Amino acid sequence: MSDKTYLDREDYEEPRCVLCMDAHKKDEEKVTRIDAGRMLKKLDEYFSYNDYESAERHLKFWLTEAQFGHDKEGELLIRNEQMGLFRKIGKKEEAYASLERAVSLLDEIGLEGTEIYGTTFLNAATVLKTFSESEKALEYYKKAEKAYEKRLEKDDAKFAGLYNNMGLALADLKRFDEAMDCYNRAKGIMSKIPGGKLDEAITYLNMADLYRERDGFDGGAESIAECVDKAQELINDEKLERNGYYAFVCEKCAPSFLYYGYFAFAEELKERAKSIYERA
Repeated sequence: MSDKTYLDREDYEEPRCVLCMDAHKKDEEKVTRIDAGRMLKKLDEYFSYNDYESAERHLKFWLTEAQFGHDKEGELLIRNEQMGLFRKIGKKEEAYASLERAVSLLDEIGLEGTEIYGTTFLNAATVLKTFSESEKALEYYKKAEKAYEKRLEKDDAKFAGLYNNMGLALADLKRFDEAMDCYNRAKGIMSKIPGGKLDEAITYLNMADLYRERDGFDGGAESIAECVDKAQELINDEKLERNGYYAFVCEKCAPSFLYYGYFAFAEELKERAKSIYERA
């Protein structure tokens, strides 16, 4: 893993001429787009070796660039990325600030019913779910679903992510049958998508948690074991690329395997993740 914890200006700064800066002063409505591809590429690098501190700095810089250039679409992209980052590292206040601004930008730009509208509400809902507001999260998941239904094919991977997360919110609210329906829909989509096995494994672990919560360890023992075994089989698929996302899933799933008594496999997943991050 790299020990670099700062950003050089050449890592992210686009050349800016004095005349362009003067033009901004004269015409504040002029829009200068951020280089979204460049921003996302660098962000992915930081995520690939778990450097959340640098990722946070990176997004903060590009947020300033988007605001300076009156690039609301660019700001919306960054706010979505910030929601995911702050949620992941437990910064509730920052996550909620990004959420509120992202939702307001949807109205300012006029994006209702678009795919990005759905994705923004999906990200916002996941923030709310993470910080124990499952009832409100469910409202946002429904908004995301309606937008996706207008724009995406029913077997699109984005639906799988939506249903998986919606299932978690429903399970929190003890609406177990609805949650299981969501998990089955997510699983059905991911099982048909190349590269979908990691997300399918996560869904199986979510199903195991549902059986435990609904039926108890004794009543749900057989179903729990089937789900955890299937998740282990999927993660162990030798065809899966051992990349940053694989490491993330290993880290995410290790506590679940540990909880269900798969002690050796949980430790192995931690080692797999560590090895990948150290290579990056």
